[in-house]
Amino acid sequence: MRLGIDVGGTHTDAVLMDGGDVCASHKALTTADISSGIIAAINGVLKNKKDLSPSAVTAVMLGTTQFTNAVVERKKLAQVAAIRIGAQSTSALPPFMDWPGDLTRALGGHCHMIDGGHEYDGSEIVPFDEAAFETAITDIRSKNLKAAALCSVFSPVNAATELLCRDRLQDAIPGIEVALSHQIGKIGLYQRENATLLNAALMGFARDIVAAFESSFAGLGINAPFFISQNDGTLMSAGFAADFPVLTFSSGPTNSMRGALYLSGLKDAMVVDVGGTTSDIGMLMNGFPRQSGTSVEIGGVLTNFRMPDVLAIGLGGGSLVAEDGKTVGPDSVGHQLITEGLVFGGSRLTATDIAVAAKHVAIGDESRVAALKPDTIRQALETMRDLLGQNIDKMKTSAGDLPLVVVGGGGFLVPDDLPGISEVIHPNHGSVANAIGAALAQVGAEAEIVYTRGERERGDALAEVQKQAKDNAVKAGADPAHITITEIEETPMSYMAKPTMRLHVKAVGDLARGAKDGARA
Repeated sequence: MRLGIDVGGTHTDAVLMDGGDVCASHKALTTADISSGIIAAINGVLKNKKDLSPSAVTAVMLGTTQFTNAVVERKKLAQVAAIRIGAQSTSALPPFMDWPGDLTRALGGHCHMIDGGHEYDGSEIVPFDEAAFETAITDIRSKNLKAAALCSVFSPVNAATELLCRDRLQDAIPGIEVALSHQIGKIGLYQRENATLLNAALMGFARDIVAAFESSFAGLGINAPFFISQNDGTLMSAGFAADFPVLTFSSGPTNSMRGALYLSGLKDAMVVDVGGTTSDIGMLMNGFPRQSGTSVEIGGVLTNFRMPDVLAIGLGGGSLVAEDGKTVGPDSVGHQLITEGLVFGGSRLTATDIAVAAKHVAIGDESRVAALKPDTIRQALETMRDLLGQNIDKMKTSAGDLPLVVVGGGGFLVPDDLPGISEVIHPNHGSVANAIGAALAQVGAEAEIVYTRGERERGDALAEVQKQAKDNAVKAGADPAHITITEIEETPMSYMAKPTMRLHVKAVGDLARGAKDGARA
């Protein structure tokens, strides 16, 4: 039995899966402390499946917004020492450049620029400045900083300096959290450093959150291994997530798309997840959410780690509707829909009220919207159809028609005819597709290297990066006997003296039996 949980802005969904069958599900309101909403959702599932003992749950999979929210809200972030190795060639673009001022202040803006780093072929640029690093350690200790982010030039190619500096930092300052850029981002220096800084700022908070979740599950009698959703549609062990909390960013929409894949059986389709406040639009390609091909901004900061290509629009069940129906959203009553919507006894006209008045769904008290003008209902439905159609079209990669899988609690807002869509599918259990996606996900990891043609055989380089990706998947909680390579991306690097290629590989595997904490990377 797998227990899948997904925390959204309005609802926290839980679903109990026995193999591929949905045994029970429950939607609870998301709470300010997150944990209370999760416990309520789990209790709801257990109540719906009265013959189930909590000890029968074999694994818990959770998708959470807490780490994203911490960055967006500038809360729960530790101050971080940014250590850049490669000052001799990168000082024109120091750490925290172009960051929002309030986020820089939250992390402290502590910067250390040190000579060193490597070329794209792994050779040393200049000798590592030992004295400058010792000065940095002294400064970090004097400021009582609890976290550091190490970023060295071309460290994904040669990580030796970052690993050395981590060991020396942890020996000199016991208990300090250290994030290494080669484990988090891709080749690009600045965006990789940004992701590493955010990760370092969240590591202490992540450990507290993971411990709190595990304690909550144990309190409910669930002592199963615990996994957290990544933003590429795969899982990582709770211990691995505590080391890499940034990998959870945008995991909610990804869970929904993976759930849509399972419920519809379609590997190539558009997906829209309609919640209480927003609708997330994405695309399934070969069974996985399409990844963004550009740098992704989190809390005003550009990063270059993997993220799903998702477009969020201000349309949800709680979206406010203008009197003439020509404006729907982006303002929303969110989780207060059950008290403020007309059909629930409130006084505010929402998208849900329009759907009830149009007899697209039967919830609440239909008599409370009987007096709505037919022109208002018609116009509001047209506004929602146009909003969805235009934005779905933006996310398509070709002119041909594609099927659309509709999931989420507000799926009744999506009409059955949309431009560019061959078929609109509302699958059974679609309202909890996000939790289903979490419950059924596999473990995934990635690796990337650079090699120069003529100096190294492509086959050798490919074998090395595939092994790295598989090793990373095992660390994240995958069974080493059931790992497959799902993506190989090879791109030439511009402006290099010799033909140089970047190899990026993704590995996905089944959960390892008994996996719990995962190996520390």
